Amino acid sequence: MGANVSGIDADTDADNYAPSPKLGDIPESCLALVLMNFDPPEICQFARLNRAFRGASAADFIWEEKLPPNYRSLIQELKIFDDFSMNLRKKDIYARLCRPNPFDGGTKEVWLDKSTGGVCFSISSKALTITGIDDRRYWNHIPTDESRFQTVAYLQQTWWFEVDGEFEFRFPPGTYSLFFRLHLGRASRRLGRRVCNHEHIHGWDIKPLKFQLSTSVGQHAVSKCHLENPGTWVYHHVGDFVVEQSDTAMKIKFSATQIDCTHTKGGVCVDSVLICPWSVGKQVRTHL
Repeated sequence: MGANVSGIDADTDADNYAPSPKLGDIPESCLALVLMNFDPPEICQFARLNRAFRGASAADFIWEEKLPPNYRSLIQELKIFDDFSMNLRKKDIYARLCRPNPFDGGTKEVWLDKSTGGVCFSISSKALTITGIDDRRYWNHIPTDESRFQTVAYLQQTWWFEVDGEFEFRFPPGTYSLFFRLHLGRASRRLGRRVCNHEHIHGWDIKPLKFQLSTSVGQHAVSKCHLENPGTWVYHHVGDFVVEQSDTAMKIKFSATQIDCTHTKGGVCVDSVLICPWSVGKQVRTHL
């Protein structure tokens, strides 16, 4: 009799058995709400877990929050996509914007920082106003694979060093940093190895280089430094500026000068100017 009772209990347990819920059983809509709280790289990692996470990670409302608020005007005004369609999924738009996107004849690039979605700009030496750039006795544009623009402006020697630029854009609200990317010496490759010619380097230890930044809303920044570390690309921090509203364009003017004519200076490469969110700039400064 005991055996019969045990058999009945076993049958009852089998009838009432329900499999334990699995991670893939969670509705995609619930997963998407959770994924909103993570950074884009983390969302992409979750997408590798299973089909449910992969589907949830593509939800438009997640990536709409990650895109800058003015991403539509960024795309349309700068004309950075020839074949762009607003019908793309927001995740695809984010991915496209995270790539370097050239505009203004290839002399500038814009991209989103993958982790924060912050808008970054790089302005090449060819988009800057360099005193004496057309005189080959002093300046030359030289090709190099060490620049995202594949070319830099190289100074052999001058009495008057002045590099100016300006940029106007409707930046998303936030704090931004501006840097000049410079290099002492002329780098090249010989037998597959990187070498740096120091022949023309002189004059930068006598007086500091002066960097200036001003905005159309009255913000100003000034910094000075002696150029050092030949053979190394260095981001020189000019200053920071704050954008409070994105409904109007802000014009930024910036410069690097050493105009003390008591001595010559030379042997420097001017690559570009970087404008990026302060959080990205902080990472740049920590690697100086």
